[in-house]
Order: sequence, then C-alpha cells, then structure tokens
Amino acid sequence: MRRFSRSWVVAGVVLLGVLVAYGLSPQMTQAVLAVTLRQAIPLVLGALCGLMGERSGVINIGIEGQMLLAAFLAFMTVVWTDNLWLGVAVGVLVGVVMGLMLAFMAVTLKMDQIIAGTVLNILAIGLTGYYYQIGVSIKGKFTPIAIPVLSKIPLLGPVLFENPPLTYITLILVVVIHFVLFYTPWGLRSRAVGEHPRAADTLGINVFLVRYVNLLIGGALAGLAGAFLTLEAVGTFERLMTNGRGFVALAVMIFGRWNPIPAFLASLLFGFALALQTQLQAMAVVNIPHQFISMLPYILTILVLAGLRGRTRPPAADGIPYEKE
Repeated sequence: MRRFSRSWVVAGVVLLGVLVAYGLSPQMTQAVLAVTLRQAIPLVLGALCGLMGERSGVINIGIEGQMLLAAFLAFMTVVWTDNLWLGVAVGVLVGVVMGLMLAFMAVTLKMDQIIAGTVLNILAIGLTGYYYQIGVSIKGKFTPIAIPVLSKIPLLGPVLFENPPLTYITLILVVVIHFVLFYTPWGLRSRAVGEHPRAADTLGINVFLVRYVNLLIGGALAGLAGAFLTLEAVGTFERLMTNGRGFVALAVMIFGRWNPIPAFLASLLFGFALALQTQLQAMAVVNIPHQFISMLPYILTILVLAGLRGRTRPPAADGIPYEKE
C-alpha cells in the first residue's frame, strides 16, 4: 500500500511539473513531449525484444546488432524500390533472421548467451560499416497521420495522436504483447519455460520450440525498431546510428521488471532524458560542454541499474541452457 501511494505521489508530481511547464511555455513543453515519445519508440521495441527472450529463459544482448542491421537493410530496400512499407517488411525479416541465428546458437548449440549476442553485434557493425554508402538517400520518410478529434486535445493530442504509422503500431504492440504474455496459453507456457523449464517439459511443453518462437518474435520487434530509426525517425542511415539504444533497451526492460507496460513507461523516462539532452544542446543560454549533456541518458541508465540492484528478480532460468534428459 505504501509503495502504491508513493507511485501516485511521483505520478502527481510529474503531472504537476508538466502542467506548470505547459503554462510557462506551451510550445516548448509540447515539443519536448513529442521528442520524448519519438525517442522512446525504439527503446520500448528493443525492451520488448529482450523480454520476449528472457521471459522464456534466453538473454539477448544482441538487440543493438539486430536493430542496426535491420535499419541498414530497411533503408537500402527503400533506396532500391522507393517503397517504405517494403522497407519495413525487410527490416522485420532481418530481425527475424538474426533472432533465428541467436536461437540456433543459444538454444540448439547451447553457446554462452552473452557471447551469442555479442556475435550478432559484431556481425551487424562489420556488415553495415563495410557496405555503408555515403550520399545515398531516400525521397521521403513516414509522415504523421492525425487522428480526428483526438489530435485536437490540448497538449496530449498532438503528442499522442498526430504521429507516423510505426509509432501507432508500437503503441498497439505494447498492449498486444502484454495481453499475450499474461492472458494467453502461449504466454503462460513462455513464463513457465523461463521459470522452470524442466517442470514445463514434464507437462508436455516443448521448451526448445517456445524459446525459438519467442526469439523470432523478439527479432521481429528489434527489426521494426531498426526500420523506425531509418524510415520514420530520421530518413537516412549512418554508421552505428543505433548509438547504444539496444543496450539502453535492456536497462528499460529491467527497470520495467520484464513487463511490457512498465517497460513502456520506463522507455518514456529514458526518452525524456534524450529529449532533455537535445533541448539543452539547442539552448545557447546553457553554458555546459556538449559532452556532459550527451552523457545524460547513459548516466541515467547507470543510476537506474545501480538503484535496482537486488530489487528485481529476472526469470529463474534466465541465461541457463536447457538440457533435455
């Protein structure tokens, strides 16, 4: 009860701060909130990718590589075909293929899962760095679609209901994955495999199949995050453009306690740190070296993980290869 009351107090303070800021500068407040949501989208998709794997017992630190390679190939697909949705499909497919690679290494070969994820990251960095072409561009990117009536709501309307399609898809996916994990037989099987795979196997659940499918779904989500970066957020590709988002997504997942909706709220917190970083860099009145401002999201990541030490419990079989007897 005390924890519940504290949560409401924190939420009330945050809401009060937003309203005060909106009263002082409506345009700046709206702009910061819009950037917060935009920065949160790849983080929550990466977090969903991670929790799909870890809920079934497989650690995925290759999210960064999955996002990066998907971003590159989605972008190049649009360069070659001029079709944004085909680019999204390719990005998702690339994520699925990399999820399959991780599943083969971690589930079938029973490699160390940290090493398997590192292999994906190195592979993506090497391929995108080698094939990257300077000066290549696409004609356009996904543009905002305003939802009638809802987009006219003061402050929150333009922030939540006037976005490009991949943002809407992500918000829907958060709810869908939460429902699947906690209200469907598949979600129950996934959580059982992540907590006690031998008991799940005894009950007739195919542990290897569950882990494979969840890693493929997670790969698709990471691929969508990569496509978002190039086809909706910036409309171009740069070397290492994921810029550590895959690792921040892991912190978001842990902060959200392996739960989709809290992970989304955590991604908004990290997105706000990134938005604040951008706003401070744009304000000439703030005489702070830009290197220190750029450190804000990563300092927040360290503080969150340090503060949660010992307070969160991952799935019991997380990171442990399953040996069938």
